[in-house]
Amino acid sequence: MSSPGASTTAAMKLKQNINPILLCFINFVILIYTVLTYIPFYLMCGSRQARSNQLKAKPVNKQPAAAYRSVNSLQGLASVLYPGCDTLDKVFKYAENKFKDKRLLGTREVLIEEDEVQPNGKIFKKVILGDYNWMSYEEVYIRAFNFGNGLRVLGQRPKTNIAIFCETRAEWMIAAQACFMYNFQLVTLYATLGGPAIVHGLNETEVTNIITSKELLQTKLKDIVSLVPQLRHVITVDGKPTTWSEFPKGVIVHTMAAVQALGAKSNSANAPENRPTASDIAVIMYTSGSTGLPKGVMISHSNIIAGITGMAERIPGLGEEDVYIGYLPLAHVLELSAELVCLSHGCRIGYSSPQTLADQSTKIKRGSKGDTSMLRPTLMAAVPEIMDRIYKNVMNKVNEMSSFQRNLFILAYNYKMEQLSKGYCTPLCDRFVFRKVRSLLGGNIRVLLCGGAPLSATTQRFMNICFCCPVGQGYGLTESAGAGTITEVWDYNTGRVGAPLVCCEIKLKNWEEGGYFNTDKPHPRGEILIGGPNVTMGYYKNDAKTNSDFFEDEHGQRWLCTGDIGEFDPDGCLKIIDRKKDLVKLQAGEYVSLGKVEAALKNLPLIDNICAYANSYHSYVIGFVVPNQKELTELARQKELRGTWEEICNSPEMEKEVLKVLSEAAVSGLEKFEIPVKIRLSPDPWTPETGLVTDAFKLKRKELKTHYQEDIERMYGGK
Repeated sequence: MSSPGASTTAAMKLKQNINPILLCFINFVILIYTVLTYIPFYLMCGSRQARSNQLKAKPVNKQPAAAYRSVNSLQGLASVLYPGCDTLDKVFKYAENKFKDKRLLGTREVLIEEDEVQPNGKIFKKVILGDYNWMSYEEVYIRAFNFGNGLRVLGQRPKTNIAIFCETRAEWMIAAQACFMYNFQLVTLYATLGGPAIVHGLNETEVTNIITSKELLQTKLKDIVSLVPQLRHVITVDGKPTTWSEFPKGVIVHTMAAVQALGAKSNSANAPENRPTASDIAVIMYTSGSTGLPKGVMISHSNIIAGITGMAERIPGLGEEDVYIGYLPLAHVLELSAELVCLSHGCRIGYSSPQTLADQSTKIKRGSKGDTSMLRPTLMAAVPEIMDRIYKNVMNKVNEMSSFQRNLFILAYNYKMEQLSKGYCTPLCDRFVFRKVRSLLGGNIRVLLCGGAPLSATTQRFMNICFCCPVGQGYGLTESAGAGTITEVWDYNTGRVGAPLVCCEIKLKNWEEGGYFNTDKPHPRGEILIGGPNVTMGYYKNDAKTNSDFFEDEHGQRWLCTGDIGEFDPDGCLKIIDRKKDLVKLQAGEYVSLGKVEAALKNLPLIDNICAYANSYHSYVIGFVVPNQKELTELARQKELRGTWEEICNSPEMEKEVLKVLSEAAVSGLEKFEIPVKIRLSPDPWTPETGLVTDAFKLKRKELKTHYQEDIERMYGGK
């Protein structure tokens, strides 16, 4: 069986500019080196190609609509990590007993915080951070136990809702474990949600208590507390806020430390009453939602445990030597699942944020160390947006190198790509060429898990090569407790999301309108349905949506209709090829996949982000583009166009120039009718704070359409 990624290797190689005679000599030296080191390399690395070509999943029967299962779970789906641990409190108790004195949660001390004036007059907050301070498994367990008991004293009852609206930090996990122990249903809300979405989530779940931080209390909650009439207690995780008088009568603000002290004094030796059962709700997770108000997904203890059981099976050697860096939103199922996997296996979790992650991050003062340099993690999760940024930043630095350095890097890059496609490793390249790039993430990363959205093949291969580690691309939804598929660490093929996890099975359902059928040759295609113990209970107070997206089969197994279109490779690995909601029929009858258009153009150096748009009343595609400031400014200089950044982006001439670049780049990957005909350049980036993308940086198409409505009318109506 040939490697699915092998045919694209040549297309992903970097272009070099070396004297042909010198290049022939270098290639000859590389050939001699490869021949001489073939046997040692083979013995040291082993051939990944043989393992990569192994069957990873197969249908349970010969029917076209049959479900695919991992070859490791053909006889039955996995549902528990450890015997008898069928609820999250039991999993944590098991880990606390086993790893009692081991370090669990780490937080860096803030040494100095100051304002730094930028050349453009803007003020950025900069910090110098100290070492990580750690809490052991036992310390975290005691703090969680006392906090849960303190919440009980404040009136929180089992099987009632309590909200957490907080940044990713150690206290978030402590609060979550307290809720799991005492059977409080944890309502999670993204820290970047807008006011109306927060109010909707809090009122729909009728919470009386909310856990938050001082900053979020004063910047977001303070203005909407009066709109949440049932709220009684606000608990801040990081000390007493500076202002107390502005809250409505009847709302009391506590610190987390005070609630823990209250719990320690009150019957602290007694075990929690009404311990959870496997079928009880553990989390009501409000998705950031790419359309409309966020929906609350009800996730049971058994759903989460099944999901993390499947994920853990794909990370070989997971254990006490591993260090995970937590910086993605814990209100997102990817981060919560990843941290629970680590917690249950004796790993350390060091906390960070996107603003302090690396030495070059926006809040780190120049000359001081970012979190990856201090923590040196071995495990990391990321969303494609972050990986795309790393890819572009590194390539920009490569382009700024001297000609000799740049060509040396490109030769090593292309050589390693060839070796990876054959299943071999390159220890000398890793040590002497890519060590500096690898140090951007601390230098010790052994597994990088990507989820939340499709990762481009170019970025995935770049991360494989430059960070010298496998990139496990995963696929899962909040509605499947984050679990679905993850690629094997030794599978270096690109463009796939791997085989079904051992906790679930996947089948493809025909979608006639889109022309996808599970009888298609050579690969079956269709809407992805996920079934298994990880499939969640449905949407909170939304039976209609629950009934449309979930169903139970004749065996009582729960299934989720994802709305994503996939196809299976012969080895049982899944590819995401389309999405029902992203498919638009143009006026002339052609179907356009907006996601496909965006994926084909997003990796261009000129593009930081792009949203394709089309409707059935018109015959062409348009787009909204966030250009890369450095690249667009250089293009404007070449075209002798001057002005401020906003003036350059608003220039019709620059729109035409960028369209030329898009059209030239898209010819090989897109049909003519799929290439945007008109675009709008946006001078402002899309961040979760703008409300135009989710916390996982997925496009919020409805909000983008509203935001650019005038431009849509101009591009389609000629205004």
